[in-house]
Amino acid sequence: MIYLDNAATTNKKPCAVLKAVISELKNSANPGRSSHFLGVKSLDKILKTREILARLFKLSHPENFILTPNATYGLNFVIKGYLKPYDHCITTSMEHNSVIRPLNSIKNLDITFVRGDKFGFISPDSIVEHIKENTKLIIINHASNVNGIIQDVETIAKKVAPFNIPILIDASQTAGILDTDWSLFSFIAFPGHKSLYGPQGTGAVYIKPGMELETIIEGGTGSNSQLTTNPLELPDRFESGTLNTPGFCGLYEGVNFILNEGTDAILKYEHYLCYNLLCNLYNMENITVYSPFDINKINNTICFNINGKDSSTVAEILNSKFNIATRPGFHCAYPAHETLGTKNQGSVRVSVSYFNTISEINYFVDSIYKIRTSV
Repeated sequence: MIYLDNAATTNKKPCAVLKAVISELKNSANPGRSSHFLGVKSLDKILKTREILARLFKLSHPENFILTPNATYGLNFVIKGYLKPYDHCITTSMEHNSVIRPLNSIKNLDITFVRGDKFGFISPDSIVEHIKENTKLIIINHASNVNGIIQDVETIAKKVAPFNIPILIDASQTAGILDTDWSLFSFIAFPGHKSLYGPQGTGAVYIKPGMELETIIEGGTGSNSQLTTNPLELPDRFESGTLNTPGFCGLYEGVNFILNEGTDAILKYEHYLCYNLLCNLYNMENITVYSPFDINKINNTICFNINGKDSSTVAEILNSKFNIATRPGFHCAYPAHETLGTKNQGSVRVSVSYFNTISEINYFVDSIYKIRTSV
């Protein structure tokens, strides 16, 4: 199958990722819970995973990378652990349900959704304009999982800096692709199974030193067992229960692959594939593209519709007739579709990976042409 659903999860992983997972499964123990050889070995692998994440993000304090099952957990940790009833939070119309639903679960929370332009871009000034005296947190989706647009989060952070309001970045679609000044943000949540090439069931949230969160999950941490509450030290405070050690061993190798290849090289290649997609889709009749025709403003994701055809129908034809994997519908981000004008039909999303080829893109374009011209 030609896999073009990498915004959901990367399908092809570096060989070292698969080998690391299998190796740990064969010799796994519970990290931090035992002093025997296998337990110490597994703990060392977890520590190295934190260290390599800190290296990728160019941030110190590896212990501030809290390992999670996915980005959703990290976003929930921050949103529910930081915000209180009657606080004010600013976010955008391009957010994923992993932000929208936790926010709406907090009773009496004052939420401002800043609306983007026709592609979903948020003006940094519009964020500042909505700041109130009780604004406690700003949440920004670094790149949309719907149409791939990249928000100017660095400018937003610099404009917000005088107000001393923490910013939470949802880096689900950018971690491992974009080289950003991550030190500007108080919290960063990301999955391991997308552009970091790790297994599903892995992710992390970075908590900047000095930021305090309440715990929303408590339990065994392997440390300070005499306490009846979670310890204060990081990462133990937020890592209750057994970690997915085989998964994080795989994540280590995924990040190591990225560091060896270079984020610039990965982005350049994925942009090469996306540029070919954009050129063809924008020049094809009866196609509406909802991603801008500017390769520097998107990551590795494009969405479109064939006029007059349901997005789910198009994706099913691609799957069943042409053996191509894409994703239709609303992508767990309905407000983004309201912004893009696709709330009644959703869209077909195509997301490439470093492991896709130009021949696969050409085949996809040819398939869309055939579907477009069919009755």
